Amino acid sequence: MKSMTMAWRNVWRNSRRTIAAIAATSLGLFAMIVYSAMAEGYLVRMERHILDIEMGDMQAFHAEYRDTPSIYHRIDDEDRLLAQLDEAGLPAAPRLLGSGLASAGDNSAGVSLFGVDIERDATVSGIHRHVAKGQWLDPAAQGEVVVGRHLADMLGVGLGDEIVVLSQGADGSMANDLYVVRGVLRSVSAAVDRGGFYMVDEAFRELMVVPTGVHQLIVRRPPSRPLDVMAGQVRAMAPELEAKTWREIKPGMASMLDSSRGAIVAMFIIVYSAIAIVILNAMLMAVFERVREFGVLKAIGVSPGGVLRLIYLETVIQTGIAIIVGVVLSVPANWYLSSHGLDLSSSIGELSVMGTSIDPIWRSQVSVASYTGPIVALVVIVMIAVTYPALRAAFIKPITAMRHQ
Repeated sequence: MKSMTMAWRNVWRNSRRTIAAIAATSLGLFAMIVYSAMAEGYLVRMERHILDIEMGDMQAFHAEYRDTPSIYHRIDDEDRLLAQLDEAGLPAAPRLLGSGLASAGDNSAGVSLFGVDIERDATVSGIHRHVAKGQWLDPAAQGEVVVGRHLADMLGVGLGDEIVVLSQGADGSMANDLYVVRGVLRSVSAAVDRGGFYMVDEAFRELMVVPTGVHQLIVRRPPSRPLDVMAGQVRAMAPELEAKTWREIKPGMASMLDSSRGAIVAMFIIVYSAIAIVILNAMLMAVFERVREFGVLKAIGVSPGGVLRLIYLETVIQTGIAIIVGVVLSVPANWYLSSHGLDLSSSIGELSVMGTSIDPIWRSQVSVASYTGPIVALVVIVMIAVTYPALRAAFIKPITAMRHQ
């Protein structure tokens, strides 16, 4: 208790220096708490968009499909595999894939055709929630389609307009039919925006003459199941198929997300190194100003451990106050950024990363780790920074200290 009382008095002996050190530490902690929450929000949002909207956690194809995409390379026993995935607790949905030429009036454009099982697809993809105009597909309206936003602009069509699709059926015949635009998607990705053409799976089968089989299976994992464990399960169920995780399908995106998390750590190191320099300077000044005082303490029998404890207590008091201030300032900032976010649409328009469109409203992802990580890192670095001046004070010779001017 006496050590704590003495440490508290010493902290406020030079109040200006103490306030400056606390302010710098608080500001650094505030910045890192807010930055870590915003960075995590950005990364989580991007990963969630890739998994929820475009590709799921894993995809399975015919062994030759990815090398040579063809309407003939199909998974023929999808019902068996879907039943096994359901039994394993892995939501899955089949999709039919094709390509063709869409035209409306005098305009035409190449399209990527997606045949969707409406009920199952809703369990693995959030594409049905990304309709900007109109409505998502309805199994009862097989003659209606949902198209990408840029495709709608290129064709000059809106809700209720007609589009003619031309392609080649699986039997070699000319595939053509007339469809009505039921919905237009928000920005999803460069490929979907320019050519996405979604239809009910039965409509796809009729157009492309594909009575059986599917081209793609999208699989999602429960949050508690690691990705590599799920991948092993899916591959064991269908060893004849090519089953790949999203990280294997989009290695560039996975590497970018991993390196972005590394950048967060690098930012921590830079900011906290600056804080460490401030603390080191403040404590060195405090030690040099109190050399005679430490000499007296050593002369009356205070051990080096006692001096170390006193200096560390002073540091703990300053750091504790800084943590309280930094956390108090960051709570309302994180609340605002997580609930309202930063709307970047007016300054940068559409936000796209590696061909994937991102919501221009940047929201924080706040968790316990958003606070504990920066706080723990701050405490560790501050304690390391104060070690040198503390050791200088602890092992100073009394006779040398008493003669110090």
